[in-house]
Amino acid sequence: MADNLPSEFDVIVIGTGLPESIIAAACSRSGQRVLHVDSRSYYGGNWASFSFSGLLSWLKEYQEESDTVTECSSWQEHILENEEAIELNRKDKTIQHVEVFYFASQDSNEDVEEAGALQKNHASVTFANSTEAAISVCQPTEDDSLNAAGCGMALEQTPGSEPESTQVVGEKENHSDEKTSEEETSENVPIVEDIADKPKQNRITYSQIIKEGRRFNIDLVSKLLYSRGLLIDLLIKSNVSRYAEFKNITRILAFREGRVEQVPCSRADIFNSKQLTMVEKRMLMKFLTFCMEYEEHPDEYKGFEENTFSQYLKTQKLTPNLQYFVLHSIAMTSESNSSTIDGLKATKNFLHCLGRYGNTPFLFPLYGQGELPQCFCRMCAVFGGIYCLRHSVQCLVVDKESRKCKAIIDQFGQRIISKHFIVEDSYFSESTCSQVQYRQISRAVLITDRSVLKTDSDQQISILTVPPAEQAGTSAIRVIELCSSTMTCMKGTYLVHLTCTSSKTAREDLEPVVQKLFTPYTELELENEEIEKPRILWSLYFNMRDSSDISRNCYNDLPSNVYVCSGPDCGLGNDKAVKQAETLFQQICPNEDFCPPPPNPEDIILDGDTLQPEASESSGMAEVSSEIPGENTNLGNPEDPCE
Repeated sequence: MADNLPSEFDVIVIGTGLPESIIAAACSRSGQRVLHVDSRSYYGGNWASFSFSGLLSWLKEYQEESDTVTECSSWQEHILENEEAIELNRKDKTIQHVEVFYFASQDSNEDVEEAGALQKNHASVTFANSTEAAISVCQPTEDDSLNAAGCGMALEQTPGSEPESTQVVGEKENHSDEKTSEEETSENVPIVEDIADKPKQNRITYSQIIKEGRRFNIDLVSKLLYSRGLLIDLLIKSNVSRYAEFKNITRILAFREGRVEQVPCSRADIFNSKQLTMVEKRMLMKFLTFCMEYEEHPDEYKGFEENTFSQYLKTQKLTPNLQYFVLHSIAMTSESNSSTIDGLKATKNFLHCLGRYGNTPFLFPLYGQGELPQCFCRMCAVFGGIYCLRHSVQCLVVDKESRKCKAIIDQFGQRIISKHFIVEDSYFSESTCSQVQYRQISRAVLITDRSVLKTDSDQQISILTVPPAEQAGTSAIRVIELCSSTMTCMKGTYLVHLTCTSSKTAREDLEPVVQKLFTPYTELELENEEIEKPRILWSLYFNMRDSSDISRNCYNDLPSNVYVCSGPDCGLGNDKAVKQAETLFQQICPNEDFCPPPPNPEDIILDGDTLQPEASESSGMAEVSSEIPGENTNLGNPEDPCE
């Protein structure tokens, strides 16, 4: 109960997004007393993942409460004469311009009853802003403090690993009822008829999607993990990897001349490719080898530092086909804005990450990106952090004389004292953010009936970059396609995320690419088995505010011991969130190690009343999961980046 909360902490964290959760875990691990609160009813904030019905509840709650003002107890009466208050928001306005479209048919013979589901009354449901969702997800439990210290395994090499199905980390912690193991239960597996045997009967209805809604885990933010990125390094170092599982991204795709094709990026892929001539293969290998050590050969790009990477590629011995692949599918940089140095650096990073865990540089967390904040929240709870969801903070209390923040006042009027305050930026009021100029991210989520590029396997995980249109102001669109083995969608469907920097509303930015790659699901087209494009069963568009590059000085009159955490950025990886978390942690605990590995029970030596842990980073073994034969790779033993 809130009434039983302690009245004093070392660190109070408001918001459970990824950077806030990492900071909370690091502070708790270093011995700080941490209170972590969120006014939402779920972990992750704007980094969260929802089941299908949970996502609809998230939309429905706003629909019902848009005209309702939530009454809170007055905080003014708790402010003393020598104090002033910084009022916080009661509602998150990060997400706007939400539009939902239904294409799958509704079977009138099926009785749909799923909590939180919107009724299919219209083709489109549009909202102006987002709201907090009424859905609960996995929370750290009391049992964690008893057993988590001894059950972890880091991302490492596994001797004698099995050839196909595997886990990326050691033990997978218990999930909520929404994440029941697919392997252990068969009664909940969706019944989808085999399209190869009965193509005309492979009808996926809206009712079926609702009934299998718990099979979906839909991310608000779409990202991947670079296999040598900062987040993977942090997961390994802190041993938080024990709480998560990952899958390899199996394909890098390109969209060129109206068709989707696979991009060869490893040495084996290049020499096995039928898309490239032998001359192109040699050209590409020579250029990629140069990119791996470009700093040692500055003469090769001297004079092009101020040029774009696209212009530089045109001066190299590369065909237009190879230039396209390198620019859009390997470097994944902007054709007009990225410098030569940026492009070379991005290409080197891509190649550097190849071969560590699989045939591509990327990993994806099972059950969605929303798992990652929960993993760090669990670590914080294991080391004594206290968590309160559905617990809003009315204001920060500032001492007029010292100009330091000294306490918060919560929804119950309780004053809780602390030394440091970490606040997610969406909690600040409009007056605090009056000087802030936000960018916007355009997002779309689609449920489709098949992959954008069919192969023998139906368990491909793909990333595709679609170059920007010719008109000024548009940006490249990133498409990430997830299959059912990622535990983010039901069998027989794919979950597709589209992301770009906004120039208009999300639908205006993304719909042209959606129309190029997909077609709406209709009964008429269902009869036409020659149709090539995947069919859309359901789609969602929304804009998300990007505060990742906002300077702290843009926020009005914040005390020095109040630290701001930004929301998700438009980048593919999570490096910005990790860097921000480490920077803020070093300001709070300047002499402490950032998320050191926890001690293992067998390494703890009892000496009287003292514990002398001898923690080892190499506390376990793991394998990467892949459904494609031959794609499995031992972890922690990287191969040649071009192999």
